[in-house]
Amino acid sequence: MFVTARRCAALCLILTVGATPMRAQQRTAPPSAPLPAPARVTAPAAGVRQDTTPRRRVARPPVVRGRRSSDSSAIASLDRDSVGDTRWPVRTPPYAAGALLPGHRIVAFYGNPLSRRMGILGELDPEPMLRKLDTEVAAWRAADPSTPVMPALHLIATVAQGSAGGDGKWRARMGDSLVARVIRWAEMRNAIVFLDIQVGKSTIQAELPPLMKWLERPNVHLGIDAEFSMKDGSNPGRRVGTYDARDINWVQTQLSDLVRRKNLPPKVLVVHRYTRPMITNYRNIAFDPHVQIVMHMDGWGTPPVKISSFRAYIQTEPVQFAGFKLFYKNDERAGSRMMVPGEVLRLWPKPLYIQYQ
Repeated sequence: MFVTARRCAALCLILTVGATPMRAQQRTAPPSAPLPAPARVTAPAAGVRQDTTPRRRVARPPVVRGRRSSDSSAIASLDRDSVGDTRWPVRTPPYAAGALLPGHRIVAFYGNPLSRRMGILGELDPEPMLRKLDTEVAAWRAADPSTPVMPALHLIATVAQGSAGGDGKWRARMGDSLVARVIRWAEMRNAIVFLDIQVGKSTIQAELPPLMKWLERPNVHLGIDAEFSMKDGSNPGRRVGTYDARDINWVQTQLSDLVRRKNLPPKVLVVHRYTRPMITNYRNIAFDPHVQIVMHMDGWGTPPVKISSFRAYIQTEPVQFAGFKLFYKNDERAGSRMMVPGEVLRLWPKPLYIQYQ
């Protein structure tokens, strides 16, 4: 089974007893090819002239210090990805004034304060959480001084559930008081906020309107999670869901209309992805100068697994901007370590949205 490289996730909200989400698929990285055995040196036969032509020395692959061999090879191989790749950066008409990307890198903490199992945003109390965010922001500034860093809190505002609920939609909408609380925390760091939607067996057309009042604020943006968009009627967490370009374009239209009506700067729309079927017909995703789309590689695992997923679902299917998720716990399974900013910056394209869970 393919590894759902993803978060520890969403169906564990206090409000319900949730099923274990699908995000556990882990793919084993292909084994490295064995090194060739050294050639045996023998003396030349009598009367036979020995070949003294200098042998070409085979360059050793670069090494990432402190990494085991498979992780080191995968990270070092990233340095070749940009060679000859003309797909990135994606060429688009200009965005409207005030656009965050590509002039900033967003570094976000993800989760829900009602659960300590859904991400770092809820795992720690507010003050230590914000101090930890400060540390990560500083690390990214040091790793890439040329790109200003914008801190962010990414709240799961509509949470897929492990049971149907009173309306049979398998999702729970968070109350206004929780959203307002997270916005206040963000304001303490001059950070922006993302409201994330997991529709369950509802639809994005039904779940976005209740959040539009918050999106009227210039510092509030949106995320949509295809994993929990259960169009086939499956229960959330049993299978991986999907969005089509038509869904993304519909969301984009709603945001664009809001931006123009309220004279707001462009919105950032984060679209979670870690398998190919999660997003269909990506070539049909439209451009709008008032909305900036980040295709966010949301998978967990060892560096070879994460890099393989990024190449397959982000690099080879370009949509405006790239995102990359880092997991404090799941990325360190199997004896590996979470990738650090300098390693993530070797990805091509360089992600401009970084999410920690």
